[in-house]
Amino acid sequence: METDYVRSTFTCIGVVPVASTIVEDLDGKHSSSANSALLVTIWELGEAAGPLLIAPMSEIFGRYPVFNACNIGFIAATILAVLSQNSGVFIAARMLTGLCVASNVLNPAIIGDIFESEERGSAMSLVMLAPLIGGAIGPAISGAIAQTLGWRRMLTIAAALAIVCEVLFLVYFRETYKMTILRRRAAKTMQETGEISESKTTHEHLAKLWHSMTRPFAVLFGSTVLMLLSLFASVAFSFFYVVSVSLPIILIEKYDFRLAMIGTTFISFSKWPQMFLIAVANERSGVGSFCSVLVCNFTLDRIYVKLRGPDGAKGKPEYRLPLSIIGAILLPFSVTAYGWIAEHRLPVLLLLASVALMGFSLLLTVIPLSAYVVDACGMYSASAMTGVIVTRCLMGTFLPLTTGPLSDALGYGLGFSILGALSLSLAIIPMSIFKFGEKWRQHSEFTKDS
Repeated sequence: METDYVRSTFTCIGVVPVASTIVEDLDGKHSSSANSALLVTIWELGEAAGPLLIAPMSEIFGRYPVFNACNIGFIAATILAVLSQNSGVFIAARMLTGLCVASNVLNPAIIGDIFESEERGSAMSLVMLAPLIGGAIGPAISGAIAQTLGWRRMLTIAAALAIVCEVLFLVYFRETYKMTILRRRAAKTMQETGEISESKTTHEHLAKLWHSMTRPFAVLFGSTVLMLLSLFASVAFSFFYVVSVSLPIILIEKYDFRLAMIGTTFISFSKWPQMFLIAVANERSGVGSFCSVLVCNFTLDRIYVKLRGPDGAKGKPEYRLPLSIIGAILLPFSVTAYGWIAEHRLPVLLLLASVALMGFSLLLTVIPLSAYVVDACGMYSASAMTGVIVTRCLMGTFLPLTTGPLSDALGYGLGFSILGALSLSLAIIPMSIFKFGEKWRQHSEFTKDS
């Protein structure tokens, strides 16, 4: 599963530093900057739709057939991208690859299938490490390959890696979902005795699939608190793709970087502590996200216990939000600083420091929000998280598309100042929920206290 996760994130993030080159090669010198941005962010649109199908289908048909079907679809979509002759086909192929990334949805569930609760922590940590490695080294490797061999060769390597992963899955992976295993055994016995018809089983499967697909939206839109937090988190998350879209252009236009150099700068936006070592090895300023994870690991539970009071007192989900409030205040300033540093072509280390600060602020915002959703929604937390992820992916697809027009019209300074102002205006959401969230939650059956 870890190799599959590295493969998917490598393919996703790997095109970031060469997006403008791909569009220019496919559409000519007068290619649209919007297409370059969409080429990067369209992955999120596919990934928004994927969980709605992949997760419930795995609960009906099992992990094994769904995982392998998605892997084969991923390979086909990657090959389509290699063979594409215009940016429209390439963008469509990118969306399909995002749609077929089953590992992002099913890996945590498979860990839950295999390991007991007290043994899941180490396994989950290893699984989470894999995409971070792919996301960190993907741009560095792809930039070097694209500069020397071309972007089609880079995607061909990604497709070959995906094929190797799929062969390993076909040979070694077995069904892990207990309910599917038991249902298959029961269905085989009942069909042999003539106690159930295939048509009835199919009808039940379709009904369950529809219910599972619509439940996340029922939970999300059934709670004002969740809708507000989802809006706030989705805008914050989209700044990762804002940087992904704009940083290669800034480094080429303002700092005369080559493609191979651009890839390594993305390590400064690494998401987790494991990436710190890679960042130091590349002499980049990639400590922001590492520090934010350390802060969350050491203080998130301590703040909760401190606000809860003496042992035995009942805690509130709102006690998870103080760090998010701090991140919500820091994020707009890091976004604005990023724009003005690029505008005035200040030293590149300052630019990367602003990216590191953005990564620090983003994770300081998002990690506590995830904990809040789990605490507030209880038995509905899985559906609530799916709804939040879908809105996050949709915002991550479309908000970064404004980066090019804003920069062209106003320059990087004013353009990113507008994005920073948007983020600052939404900072009122975690502050308000921290103060009034307990009262607001009682209006929804999905978030009210039991």
